[in-house]
Parts: sequence; C-alpha cells; structure tokens
Amino acid sequence: MITSNSRPNALQGTLGWLLLVVAAAVLVASLGYAFSQLAAEGHASFNTSSRLPWGQPIATYLYFALASSGLGLVASLPLVFGFKQYYPIAKRCIFLAFIVLISGMTVLAMELGHVFRMLWAIPTGLQTQSAMFWMGVFYALDLLFLLWKFSKLQGGEWDSKTSKQLGIASFIGVLLASGNLALIFGMMSMRPFWFDALMPIYFYFTGVTSGVAALVFFVYLAHGFRRDAMPSALQSLLTGALPKLFAALIGGTLLFIAVRAITGLYSNNPEVNLVWTDYLFASPLYIAALLLGLLLPFALLLSSSIRNRVDIQVLTACLVFLGLFAERFYFVVGGQVVPLFKGTWAPDLIEYAPSTTEWALTLSGVSLCFVLYLLGEKLLNLGDMPRQEPDQRQTEQPAVAT
Repeated sequence: MITSNSRPNALQGTLGWLLLVVAAAVLVASLGYAFSQLAAEGHASFNTSSRLPWGQPIATYLYFALASSGLGLVASLPLVFGFKQYYPIAKRCIFLAFIVLISGMTVLAMELGHVFRMLWAIPTGLQTQSAMFWMGVFYALDLLFLLWKFSKLQGGEWDSKTSKQLGIASFIGVLLASGNLALIFGMMSMRPFWFDALMPIYFYFTGVTSGVAALVFFVYLAHGFRRDAMPSALQSLLTGALPKLFAALIGGTLLFIAVRAITGLYSNNPEVNLVWTDYLFASPLYIAALLLGLLLPFALLLSSSIRNRVDIQVLTACLVFLGLFAERFYFVVGGQVVPLFKGTWAPDLIEYAPSTTEWALTLSGVSLCFVLYLLGEKLLNLGDMPRQEPDQRQTEQPAVAT
C-alpha cells in the first residue's frame, strides 16, 4: 500500500483563515466570560441546585463524548473490519473524534468547579468503585489511542501489523469508554428515567448517529460544500454507502426513542410516566427536536431522488446536530426533574433553564472544536487515504509465441 495525497481543500485558503479568526474570537469571548463568572460566583452562576445538580454543561459533555465515540466507531469500519470504501473518511474521523472529545472534556472541566484540582485529585483518589473514576480512565485511554492511531496514519502506516493492533485497541477503548458513560446513568436505580440495562446500546447507536452527522458536515465544509472538489473515492462514498448508513442510523435512533417513550408511558412506575407526559411531551421544543431534528432528516434521506444532493446532506447533518443535542439535554434534565426521594408525592416537577454561563460553556465547546478542526485542515492532510499498488497481473502483457 502507498499513500495518496488528496487535493488542497477550501479551508487551506482565505476562507479557512476567516473562519479560524471568527471561531477563535467566539472561543475567547465565551470561555473568558464563563471563566470570569465561575471565578467570581462559582456554581452559583449555574441554574442548577442540590435538587437538580446536572445541567446543560453535562448534556454538552455527553453530546461531545458520544459523538467522539461514534466517530471512532465509524473509523473502525475500514481500519478494523476492512470496509475499504470508508478509507476516504478514516483519517478525518480519527482527528474529529480526538478534538470533539477534547472539546467535551474542556466543558466538563469547567463544570466541575475547580478546573485544575481534577488533574491530581481524580487519578490519585483511586475511587475504583466509582463509575465516574473508570469513565476518566477509559476516556483517557481513548484519547491516547486516538492520538497514537492518528500519528500512524499521518506517517502512512495504514495496514501495518502495529497499526491493525492499535486500531483494535482503539475500538475496544471506545466501547469501554462510551459503555461506561452509559452505565453512569443506567445504574442509577434512584433515577427511574435513566435506570436501564440497555443504556450502553442506546448510547452506542445514537453516538454513531451524531458522529456521522459531524463527519458529513465537516467533510463538506472542508471542500467548500462542493462535491466536485472532492477526490473521486470520497464522492462515491457520499453518493453511495454513507447516506444510506446515515438514514439507517437516524431511523434506528427514532426507534430507540419510540421504544423508550412507549415503555415509559405504559410503565407502572409513575415517576417515569410523569417525565414523559408532564415534561418531555409537554415541551414544544422537545417535540420540534424529534420532528425537525430526526424525523424530517430520516424522511429526506429515505428519498433516493434527493438524498445524494449536497444541500440535502448538509441540511440533514445540521438538523441531526440540533435534534440530538436537544435529546441529550432533555435526557440529562429529564432524569432529574422528579424530586429525588419524593417522587410523585411532590406537587411539581423541578424547573430548570440554562444560565448565560452555561450557554457560554456550550458555545466555548463548539467554538473550540471548530478552532481545532480548522487548524487540523491547515496543518494536517486530513483527506489522506491509502491506495493499492496496481495489480501486476493486470499490467503484464501476454507473452508472444515465437
């Protein structure tokens, strides 16, 4: 195998610098505001409380962490399981998985309160019976494997023995990290809305859905939203297997949400029923997220006549971004709105709306992701892919009898 260099993309020129300046300005402003508020007021700048301790920053971290896991799982299609038609997006997937996870961890670090204490308190505390401790261990290993794997691809090692072994290790690391994150919620029997042994499967599936949405958007962004500027192998993927995979993932996500909703509505647990009837289905924003953020993209991608259009693919990616972010928000908050240990005896659900500091943290995570991605497009060849040497049997001329 040898490595082919992809053609220069749109972000390596003036457009890339302009977007980088804008993203960096948003990052400095949002992160600076959030840091100043946290330094002055601490967690009082959040609209959370002892009754509802996890707010939008946790939902933001959850969204980024699962999107990173989804990107890592997509990258394993060619690098672990041998689906070579996905080679054109493998390297970009690995890089996106790394920077998305870094962005999510940044938001989580700011949410914890004392940003720098966690650097020594978490690893030295050795709270091995805590699922959160293992979340930190597994995601740290995930970051290490992603960086190591990317360095191998950057050096042109796509199919070496070490690269294959590293790809398998990275795949296992992703499963452990996102699965453990799911169990942090799924093992909480005192929060009936979250308590579910199948939560890891739900996180795996929806994580891949959000990962593919990110991949589609950033691939088009890198090429100026023009498919004719892409290598032929990438064009074939975007008009063949990838949109079909994306449609199937969105459909599966809708099915998971529908099953959870039906189970919750018919459950004999009044707390779970209350969350669905009085919080989720009572929220116009949640209904809009389902209809516009998931159902509409699914319908668009089901149509064979329009699913390969550039504008449709970019639109569906953006809608799924918003739809799944709303789903993460309502998932995190919905598990806490029924007062703990009071249940349905409490007269009302706990009310929560994100503060400006919490919105600033979400914006800082998004802008950091854009800054890192734009730098990667400028400094690294994210569109690189391997190609096979020409088959010698096809190039040899038949011998001429004399």
